[in-house]
Amino acid sequence: MRRGLLAVGLVALAASVTAVLAAPDGERREDQGAVHFVRGAPTAFEPFIARRDPRYGEFLRRHVWRLVAYSPYFDSRTRWYPSAWAYDDAYAIYRGSRLAARHADWILRDGAGRPLFIPYGCGNGACPQYAADISNPAFRRHWIADARAKLRHRYRGLFVDDVNMEFRVGNGREDHVAPIDRATGRPMTYDAWRRYMAEFMQEIRAALPRAEIVHNVIWFADAPARAADPYIQRQIQAADYVALERGFNDSGLTGGSGAFSTSALLAYVDAVHALGKGVILDGEAEDVRGMEYELAAYLLISEGNDLVSAHGMTPTHWWSGFDVNLGDALARRERWRGLLRRDFSGGMTLLNEPDSPTRSVPLPSPMRDLNGRAVSSVTLAAASGVVLKRA
Repeated sequence: MRRGLLAVGLVALAASVTAVLAAPDGERREDQGAVHFVRGAPTAFEPFIARRDPRYGEFLRRHVWRLVAYSPYFDSRTRWYPSAWAYDDAYAIYRGSRLAARHADWILRDGAGRPLFIPYGCGNGACPQYAADISNPAFRRHWIADARAKLRHRYRGLFVDDVNMEFRVGNGREDHVAPIDRATGRPMTYDAWRRYMAEFMQEIRAALPRAEIVHNVIWFADAPARAADPYIQRQIQAADYVALERGFNDSGLTGGSGAFSTSALLAYVDAVHALGKGVILDGEAEDVRGMEYELAAYLLISEGNDLVSAHGMTPTHWWSGFDVNLGDALARRERWRGLLRRDFSGGMTLLNEPDSPTRSVPLPSPMRDLNGRAVSSVTLAAASGVVLKRA
């Protein structure tokens, strides 16, 4: 997965003010109404990091909750910004690398012995990354040793990309191909792949118990079981955070209750939360309407340990909507007048799902929008949302 959050890097930006909600089980959860903002780091962001400018360092240390960075480039900058996650891929071996030359036996192959790839960015019959054999103990040991070496540079943890609980292995034309399973000599089954990935993630967790670990996942893997699948549960439990590419900005999401509906995505998020883990909504909008929609969705699901993203934000180009803090969550999300709603001590969030009619609703009390305008009613088109502050 190379879209959105991980196209060229990641930066986690947060405005963090404590808000507390007593859960039904008595557990106290914090920060539901505060925004923990995550975004990719395009070329435009590079100058703020490269020169370690004190002005931007202060901005990052004050606003950035976690930074996802690349080793060894960022190794010398962890003192300047001390809360970074180091990026790694779960099973990429880069074509032309020393690792590929030395350990060709770690690369998955088809029945004819041809090497297989992670099907992304392919051209001329090849892709940038070979698909490593995650069932191979030697590859796992190497991966963990490399991760441990990165963490010695004072990273807070790891952002592990491509924690795919369904096959993402293919040929150079991006056609999906089942690799040969070294344990059986036959094409690898879907169940075997999920088991190998879950075991690998558990091994990483056990080897690096103090590191914060993020898994970038495919939320709809193994439908319809998804998070009810025991291997997927093991994978989630091996992480601290689960990242969802595109988040609610995904144009493939639908209304209703189908397999790819917002309801299905919300159910997956609820399952992750039930296992005690946080969620990263990797929104990719650059326009205010799209960013507010993703922000509204984030506030609907926020348990105080979640994050949200958008594109185009830098320390000198910042949408003030991401500075909002609605305070304590007064309830969980609910359906109200055809919309999804959640109330906070300092305001409310409303979301109209995809494929829904445009809805106009009176507000229960006077509010202000994120531009400070007084409003007594709102009109929301399909796939849009609004975040409102109490007047």
